[in-house]
Amino acid sequence: MSIRFSEESQTFSLRTKSSSYIMRRNEYGYLLHMYYGERLEDENLDYLIQLQDRGFSPNPNEVGNDRTFSLDVLPQEFSSDGICDYRICSIEVKNGDGSFAFSGKVADYRINSGKYELKGMPSLWTTEEDTVDTLEIRLEDTATNLNVILYYSVFEEKDIITRTVRVVNRGSDTVYLNRVMSVTMDFMDSDYDLIHFDGRHTMERELHRVPLSYGVQSIGSCRGASSHQHNPFMILCSKDTTEDFGHCYGFSLVYSGNFLCEVEKDQYDQTRLTMGLHTKYFSWQLKAGESFQAPEVVMAYSGRGLTHLSHLYHHIYRNNLCRSPYAKLPRQIVINSWEAAYFTFDEEKLLNIARAALDMGAELFVLDDGWFGKRDDDSSGLGDWEVNTDKLSHGLDGLADRICGMGLQFGLWVEPEMISENSNLYREHPDWCLQMPHRPVSRGRYQLVLDLSRKDVCDYIIGFMNHILDTVKVSYIKWDMNRNITDAWSSIEEADKQGEIYHRYMLGLYYVLDHIVLTHPDVLFVGCSGGGGRYDPGMLYYHPQIWCSDNTDAAARLKIQYGTSFAYPIQTMESHVSVCPNHQTGRTVPLHTRGVVAMDGIFGYELDATKLTADEKAECREQTIRYKKYYPLIAQGDYYRLTNPYEDLYLTAWEHVSPDRKYALLCVVLTDKEANAPQKYVKLKGLDPNKFYKIEGMDRSFSGQLLMSAGLPVPFSLGQYEAVQYYLETEE
Repeated sequence: MSIRFSEESQTFSLRTKSSSYIMRRNEYGYLLHMYYGERLEDENLDYLIQLQDRGFSPNPNEVGNDRTFSLDVLPQEFSSDGICDYRICSIEVKNGDGSFAFSGKVADYRINSGKYELKGMPSLWTTEEDTVDTLEIRLEDTATNLNVILYYSVFEEKDIITRTVRVVNRGSDTVYLNRVMSVTMDFMDSDYDLIHFDGRHTMERELHRVPLSYGVQSIGSCRGASSHQHNPFMILCSKDTTEDFGHCYGFSLVYSGNFLCEVEKDQYDQTRLTMGLHTKYFSWQLKAGESFQAPEVVMAYSGRGLTHLSHLYHHIYRNNLCRSPYAKLPRQIVINSWEAAYFTFDEEKLLNIARAALDMGAELFVLDDGWFGKRDDDSSGLGDWEVNTDKLSHGLDGLADRICGMGLQFGLWVEPEMISENSNLYREHPDWCLQMPHRPVSRGRYQLVLDLSRKDVCDYIIGFMNHILDTVKVSYIKWDMNRNITDAWSSIEEADKQGEIYHRYMLGLYYVLDHIVLTHPDVLFVGCSGGGGRYDPGMLYYHPQIWCSDNTDAAARLKIQYGTSFAYPIQTMESHVSVCPNHQTGRTVPLHTRGVVAMDGIFGYELDATKLTADEKAECREQTIRYKKYYPLIAQGDYYRLTNPYEDLYLTAWEHVSPDRKYALLCVVLTDKEANAPQKYVKLKGLDPNKFYKIEGMDRSFSGQLLMSAGLPVPFSLGQYEAVQYYLETEE
């Protein structure tokens, strides 16, 4: 078993292949966190807790006059609230008597084979090859009979531990949960850097690394989505950690809505990290007998640097997250109509683009926004999901039939969660929107948000989406969400339950996706929220790939895809070649480079194929051939970040290596060009040092050791934003 409990030392020990996670129930019943890190054989760590009198750190009643015992300084697995601990807490409860307090002690525990399941929310699942055990620890506050059940599932061979929390009201009074963290992690030291991924629309998941400072540092989103601005993924690492060396801890929340991650360095140089639902706008009414389930956090530890940590997340998310069969299948080469036509098109224009795309190697044509209702711009039509026959004279099914008749598959853009005020649906059901009474409504992109906390609204979306999927030859759905939530008030909920709306919205969305995505396994669903505004494991549970960013500029994508790669597998990033000058930045980058960068993900095109020259079409055709050749490497290989684009302004390089180390793909983009520049070299990683590799296009072989130690020279002939790819194969 990967989970053990020692009666003698009252110690819970969780073991993966390379790590140990250790907790102890102390003499007063509190659950103390003892250790998380390299795998240990000796699990009795009592000696690490050295008690002493700490002034102004109060002591719980049961310790009597022992002034050395204070929860304010002890490492806890799920911290108390209002009882002696002033640090950021795991839970905030308003009890029936109006008090704000929770003090949970270990009541009992269970060790089970297999993984726990979350109802109504996405989470990791197990495959036949997995050995997974689960620990449940029940904490009880005897004053209120409020129970907290801590769940830990251990993926032993994959070096992953998942955690979640369920709160059960076994008392007689109604309580209000104002904070429920899915994970609390206490460290006895604080010599760490914090790595997080911030950004904005069209520049998502930019890496930021800062040293921990005293007080609380936090990231999060109150936007109703995981957001462009922050990502629900955070790393704590030792200050000397690099890609290939050092200790690091990853925390990834499987959730797509409001989230909060806080890290506190306390007065005694200890560290506490919490992650879960954001506390702003959150208050959950929990009546007697009811329970509340928090989302899941996926934790990983690496003692071998950031690259190994990324590999752990890539492997588990490739194999144990997405429910779509497409997660294991090659993807079609897409051409999308958005940047080619925007809202201005008719059927013939679309058919001409599709026909021209055949010469490029495209396999699937996607009709983006503008095909429904009165939708000539983004100010109207959302909610009216009937085809606009002024644009599509043969209807949606007729267009799909003609596209498929060319030998292409057909895909479609939708934005089911949104509504335009200028729509028939809004005129019929204005109460279906999130909007506060007695206040003027706020808008984003001229649109409002449907109230997915309502089952009738969810069922409406399920109905029209399933009708489209059942009557039109659709192989691909791009599911978009182009504004964040405001005015979060539901007309069907009482005043004291309005603090539940943001989370109920997400539960409603997951309900909708369960009844559309999971019931159509033959359709490839692609996530999007203005690009990467909802790029998180919760969405990847349903979508094998997510539109990485609305910014299609290849030079900008180098940083976007770099940051995304720390947690998310490369085959989840949809990345397209677009025209130049680029529509977002105005920058011009060679077509070859645009192809190389787009191959660092799920490759496709976002342009008007009818406007390409014969030479450009030939280059695109060559790109699609190369991508299909490289796809097994890109989809299943180990990914190596060879340079940091925030530090190395001269070039950006990355590498894919097959699991058996027989094949590799090295990609280099020159991002700056200097006169009379020094020679630059790129050192490869992950190769077999004892094998020789043949590099396509070169007339000699190189040992893996040589390529990793001395590297390959960057050609002087490369100009700014030019790129080169090297395909490596071991000699027999």
